[in-house]
Amino acid sequence: MSAFTPRRAATAALLASSMLISNPAFAQDAAAEAGDDDIIVTAQKRSESLQNVPISIQALGTKKLDQLGISDFNEFTKQLPSVSFQTVQPGSTTVYMRGVASGGDGNHSASLPSVGVYLDEQPVTTIGGTLDVNIYDIARIESLAGPQGTLYGASSQAGTVRIITNKPETGAFEGRADAELNTVRKGGIGGKIEGMINAPLSDNAAVRVVGWYKRAAGFIDNVAATRSFLPTPGGITVNNNSFVDKDINTQDVYGGRAALKVDLNDDWTVTPSVLYQSMKNKGSFAVDTSLGDLQVNRFSEEFRNDKFVQAALTIEGKLGNFDITYAGAYLDRKTKAFNDYTDYAEAYDSLYAANGGLAGYFYFENAAGTDIDPRQFISGSDHFKKLSQEFRIASPQDKRFRVVAGLFYQRQSNDIFQDYLVPGLAPLLSVNGRPGTLWLTKQERIDKDYAAFGEASFDIMPNLTLTGGGRFFKYDNSLVGFFGFGRNPAFIQGAAGNPAPNAAGSTRTGVAGCFTTTGATLRDAQLAGTATTLAPAVVEGTPCTNLADFVGGNLVPKRTKDDGFTHRLNLTWKPADGTLLYGTWSRGFRPGGINRRASIPAYAADFLTNYEFGWKLSLADGLRFNGALYRQNWKDFQYSFLGENSFTQIQNGPSARINGIEVDLNYNAGNGFNFSAAAAYTDAKTKSILCSGATDTTADCSTSDVSAPSGTRLPITPKFKGSMTARYEFDMGAGKAHFQAGVAHQGSASSDIRVDKAAALGRLTSFTTVDVAAGIDWDKFTAELFATNLFDSRGQLSRFQNCGQCDQRIYFVPSQPRTIGLRVGTKF
Repeated sequence: MSAFTPRRAATAALLASSMLISNPAFAQDAAAEAGDDDIIVTAQKRSESLQNVPISIQALGTKKLDQLGISDFNEFTKQLPSVSFQTVQPGSTTVYMRGVASGGDGNHSASLPSVGVYLDEQPVTTIGGTLDVNIYDIARIESLAGPQGTLYGASSQAGTVRIITNKPETGAFEGRADAELNTVRKGGIGGKIEGMINAPLSDNAAVRVVGWYKRAAGFIDNVAATRSFLPTPGGITVNNNSFVDKDINTQDVYGGRAALKVDLNDDWTVTPSVLYQSMKNKGSFAVDTSLGDLQVNRFSEEFRNDKFVQAALTIEGKLGNFDITYAGAYLDRKTKAFNDYTDYAEAYDSLYAANGGLAGYFYFENAAGTDIDPRQFISGSDHFKKLSQEFRIASPQDKRFRVVAGLFYQRQSNDIFQDYLVPGLAPLLSVNGRPGTLWLTKQERIDKDYAAFGEASFDIMPNLTLTGGGRFFKYDNSLVGFFGFGRNPAFIQGAAGNPAPNAAGSTRTGVAGCFTTTGATLRDAQLAGTATTLAPAVVEGTPCTNLADFVGGNLVPKRTKDDGFTHRLNLTWKPADGTLLYGTWSRGFRPGGINRRASIPAYAADFLTNYEFGWKLSLADGLRFNGALYRQNWKDFQYSFLGENSFTQIQNGPSARINGIEVDLNYNAGNGFNFSAAAAYTDAKTKSILCSGATDTTADCSTSDVSAPSGTRLPITPKFKGSMTARYEFDMGAGKAHFQAGVAHQGSASSDIRVDKAAALGRLTSFTTVDVAAGIDWDKFTAELFATNLFDSRGQLSRFQNCGQCDQRIYFVPSQPRTIGLRVGTKF
């Protein structure tokens, strides 16, 4: 596959601007901070004050983002109490909101995300990790809690996070440059440099260009270790001496963003843009709980490269007094990774001890029949593409009756590749045509969404508004390809002429499960004594196809599709100036999908129904207090678990109920002192039992099959999460100095919904971090000293094991240790 280049990025932008016929969103440029206490947002597809939006929304504006020094996903979610996540490293993160989490949604063949992520008007939600877009020259970040199924559709089931960039301005030339140098306790030195230029091209056109480079210091040490494999004596012992090193988890991020804004006339504006980013992670970002502080044992060099380009186009204009908007984008994301899977080999060597370990049970041998090192290493990649287009029309917003309606289409695909390597493995024990490959996953996934949506608002009285909306949706998702072992191509253990036994002899995964030209699987055909000619592979680079449907003599992708309707009903009352009360009944959904084990049925869509009462109070003396109480019912939630042969599968589990409260307070004293705080309490539990087979009826679930009894708390999300920031500014000579302190606390949470697994992994422990900063701003220059995680708390962002049978070692991803640094900046 070809690599990204600046030339390709530019070509993508030109294609977007020349081929897409369209319209930008509503007046987003007006969606900047209107003042210190008022932020204009576009959560409801129109520009309005945050205090007038009758939904639970938090917004971090440009000024706040700069003050907090926020530059990535982990930093801004610390300020959003309704947001939680699982992660193994930056760029490989699954986001949750309001406790809507069953765990295990990050696999490339698993459920679509339950939280939508948008960059400006375009969705950038992806499977297997949220885009970790560098946060610089950003107008604001909006966090919309609760189902957003009407306006944002699929994968905005539990909420939506929107990153809104600053747009080109024709008023004047301006620019800024910022730099940071930092040192991490028990780690190395990092830093970043960022810059922006806004250049008017004429009275009606301007361009804005942003660039960045970031070096994140490592702080995890790979320490010496050995692993021994059966049989003993005479087994194999390996060490990691050549990989022992300090501060292995480094990260380099570079990229840029460019946007062109052209006012065609007083009514029409076109804004093409392009974004490119490359992230290169090295080493392990998790630590072994059995070792010393910030230590791990790894037996190879590990990396993950993540690069993406997005070309987008928005056009907005007027037809009469109606606002017309088109937003289209094309996202191309490639990831490539190499991971040590020694834990897996160690666990299965112990599991098969009675058979002489891996060497005895799987016959791990080279071509000469000699036992070899049974460790596995995973070389994998994903190539994700997303095309999205939305067309909207909105009636005048100053009328008593207002309508916004639109059409939406999205096609996203992923070329999935995972190569489980055992160096030196005999060709007859490898996947056909791939010597050294014990297991291969190579599949093509396509998810398509169609929707027609609309919302109408009617002012019953000047201070009482009823809003109703709905979204008709249709999804069509498919998966095709190969997964499993090879058998070259026989499968019968011990039969004459067959290679030594391996796991393919007892499973339908791999070549044994591939289709023949008659439509039977190879295993069934050979058992029946019929023709065993394999059908041609559907996916290039695979030996055959075992994940497909045989239709009319051809292999076609396995598909699941459905359609339905989601709704939102809202009543808003403004009894007095500065007071807004609202009640909402809304529903969100997440599409169903295909299991990559061919014999497991598809899983259905799951739905979240939300009942919410909220308030927004703008009180005297610069005090603002917003909040919401809610109850959510999550019906037949999608749940990932280890099925037969420790193979991940997804089915619909039971239902859950989630009760919670969110509050957001801001106080501006007017004398340079500002205080803000936000908190969320979430009580999320299952409503019936969860079985190991994902059924929720006791008739189908024996006591031994119960994974979680009724009333089990949902994982990942803590009961309580909150943050607060205090800042004081005062004049100092020709500049303005400031002191700032922030505290963020996150309660403990279960690491898995399954009771036994959660007990084995241990809970995600509660933690509190304190950040402080002091600096001074002059007319053109800024300087600030800062310390994050001042007391060096070991926050646990995720806990996991490397495989279903890996009971020996438990890992957690730590928050970054205490970091001290200097930021400087200039404006021109």
